[in-house]
Amino acid sequence: RDNTTLTALNLEGNRMGDDGAKAIAEALRVNTTLTTLHLLRNDIGVDGAKAIAEALRDNTTLTALNLEGNRMGDDGAKA
Repeated sequence: RDNTTLTALNLEGNRMGDDGAKAIAEALRVNTTLTTLHLLRNDIGVDGAKAIAEALRDNTTLTALNLEGNRMGDDGAKA
């Protein structure tokens, strides 16, 4: 289903890892309402960070993204 009302989502501490981050990335590609997303402490690594970064190239709505406390390192941060 398409999201038509949710503007903020906090998924802090869910241990979603790269697979979960990739699923979030797919949703971000078609998102038209979410403006704030908190993904703190979710064990997201380089692959998950790269998927999110790629999705954000298509997303024009998200204005705040918190990835604090993940394990993406410098390579993920550069994505």
